[in-house]
Amino acid sequence: MTNVLSDEDIPLSQRKATVTSKISETAKKRKSVTVKNERSISDSDDQIPLKKKRATETAVVATKAQPSSKKIKTEEKLSKSPASTKASPAKANGKSKKVNNVSAKQATEPESDIDEKPLAKRKVKKTDSKADGDDTSTQEKEEEEFYKWWESESNDGSVKWNSLVHNGVLFPPPYEPLPAHVKLKYKGVPVVLPPEAEEVAGFFGAMLETDHAKNEVFQSNFFNDFKAVLKNCGGPHLNVEKFEHCDFTDIFNYYEEKRVQKKAMSTAEKKRVKEEKDKLEENYKVCYLDGRKELVGNFRIEPPGLFRGRGSHPKTGKLKERVMPEQVTINIGFNTPIPQPPDGHDWAEVKHDNTVSWLATWKENINGAQKYVFLAANSSLKGMSDYKKFEKARELKNHITRIRKDYTKELKDELMANRQRATAMYLIDVLALRAGGEKGEDEADTVGCCSLRYEHVSFKPPNTVVFDFLGKDSIRFYQEVKIDPQVYKNLKLFKKAPKKIGDQLFDRLDPPTLNRHLQNYMPGLTAKVFRTYNASKTMQDQLAKIENKGTVNEKYVAYNAANRTVAILCNHQRTVSKAHEQSVGKIEDKILEIKLQRYRLKMTIAQLDPKLKKSDPEYFQPDPELDDTAMDRLIDQIIQREKDKVAKKFQKENEKRAAEKEEALSESELRTRMKVVEELEAEYKKERKTGKAEIKNGMTVEKLQAQIEKLNERIVNTTLQLKDKEDNSTVALTTSKINYIDPRLTVMFSKKYNVPIEKLFSKTLREKFKWAIESADENWTF
Repeated sequence: MTNVLSDEDIPLSQRKATVTSKISETAKKRKSVTVKNERSISDSDDQIPLKKKRATETAVVATKAQPSSKKIKTEEKLSKSPASTKASPAKANGKSKKVNNVSAKQATEPESDIDEKPLAKRKVKKTDSKADGDDTSTQEKEEEEFYKWWESESNDGSVKWNSLVHNGVLFPPPYEPLPAHVKLKYKGVPVVLPPEAEEVAGFFGAMLETDHAKNEVFQSNFFNDFKAVLKNCGGPHLNVEKFEHCDFTDIFNYYEEKRVQKKAMSTAEKKRVKEEKDKLEENYKVCYLDGRKELVGNFRIEPPGLFRGRGSHPKTGKLKERVMPEQVTINIGFNTPIPQPPDGHDWAEVKHDNTVSWLATWKENINGAQKYVFLAANSSLKGMSDYKKFEKARELKNHITRIRKDYTKELKDELMANRQRATAMYLIDVLALRAGGEKGEDEADTVGCCSLRYEHVSFKPPNTVVFDFLGKDSIRFYQEVKIDPQVYKNLKLFKKAPKKIGDQLFDRLDPPTLNRHLQNYMPGLTAKVFRTYNASKTMQDQLAKIENKGTVNEKYVAYNAANRTVAILCNHQRTVSKAHEQSVGKIEDKILEIKLQRYRLKMTIAQLDPKLKKSDPEYFQPDPELDDTAMDRLIDQIIQREKDKVAKKFQKENEKRAAEKEEALSESELRTRMKVVEELEAEYKKERKTGKAEIKNGMTVEKLQAQIEKLNERIVNTTLQLKDKEDNSTVALTTSKINYIDPRLTVMFSKKYNVPIEKLFSKTLREKFKWAIESADENWTF
């Protein structure tokens, strides 16, 4: 094969001349015109702030779309809220605020009228309200007010909002010092720690018995940060030098006791705590976007603690520092009163950028990642983002044939760079690999296609490849797959000497290079779009194989099997939970209990009509699993459960009476209620001793047979539930259902197969995908 000299044939790490200089020049130009906002960590490209080079265009669009003062009457100062706002953003607590406006025109908008109601209690003023005397229900009015953005044609994807009012973020409560008798012990001696260090010691002490706290990397990272906090605090406690001399037992016992007390709280106490929490959060849960009331997503600032990480993360155990208001940037509407920060503090910055959808942002200290407060998953902006993501994947089907034809041809290209790119595209398309990218030394060693190394791939002739590496979230990707013979040859070529362990397979390719190439086929096309496309296409193909017959439960299990195929394709795995075996055991016992009840009914039929037993003796035999030992165990289990039910109900009733200041039920009432269970226990014991069931008034063979049929249905449904649980024990179905499978496919399945959408989507997902539920029918296709 003739070698053709090209920049693309040189490993990326060695291209330092022309390519580097061009990239530098481009970066400088971009830097000079970049809006100060940092790129959102959201999966959606819609969250990326526009560059200033488009400021003129944005100003024109925003100016035309600015709301009148009449429209924004609902977006006012929150005088009674914990986050009550200020009349002027210029100063706060003696400190100056920075205000970054998108345009001068927008910064001089006329001020809105003032509404003294807290934000959470304001109601949107309807523009098409009905005449006086209308008796439309509150629920119907709320439905009318719901903004069906998917039916609107006005969103152009640039300006995200014209007016935005919110109450900022909710900070975690301040640290409460430990009681005087609870201390960290060092070499057996109690140590008096300053509050800052005591809080960090408490983070570790509270999780002393967890697997994390027993991890040596976790211990080392925690102790290094703990010593740094001690050093910053100063004082005589600096002699805490070795982790092995530290005893956190007293701290652990203190927090464990608090956990037990919390669990043992009465219903009334739990209700009171919840009401206090709801009241505190009330004004942060909602915002007003263009006059519409929308829910806010993650409005809470994450409390300080110890970083856990996923998989074998090298930073596990490090201190997640407390976020202060001075680190938080607020984004809010023009001429809108700014949320008040906690007393004695000020915001880092206040922006009025309507080209982004976040409400607040700050940088966390562990990985230096930018955190954002967005609207809730069921909001219009989030819905638009999801919709455009899936529509982008649908658009790919118009180009996929040409893309596959091109990369198949380039698998034999003379340029090594082109051959590597074609091979990577094959793996991303066929195996749904993530594109991947280089990781720093302080990040978990997770890889994707472009960052595969020599040791991650092995071969089994003639064309089977074994992939073994840690993917996203440190989930192991292990697959033995038969691949295209040319791809097999290419991968062997990419491993050829002098490459060795640790070397990159695709040393002439990285994700940005790959994505730039994909843009030539379709605007906005990236490697990630392939995962969404292939997941949705696979789901559609799997659903098409399901026969439209059987019970709802049978169809539901078939749907989950289709979802599982997609999850396996995307490598959405999970470890088997510790509670899985116990959960499976409960379902198995439930099936046996139903079979026991069925056997008792058959015994009764045999007594009512002995001829039936003679004509079909096998029908009246107990199931093989129901031997004497199993029956005795199940009966004891049923009786104990009934006793627990009576006791718990009795306790709850007395708690309710105490809350309403009524006289408590007496112990004699409890004994009376328990007698019913004792009578049931006596009935079971008599049956086991005599082998005969008790015949009660009104019993007939026909009625008992009808009951048996219902029990048979329950056995089938519960067995299906058990199989579904076992099959999905190591596969995470939710990730693919939320992020990769077009929700309209689920809606189509629900409507076409008459499976209630409630079985397929939780309440949260029904709210998130309301646009899909209302826009897709039984004939919709991806």
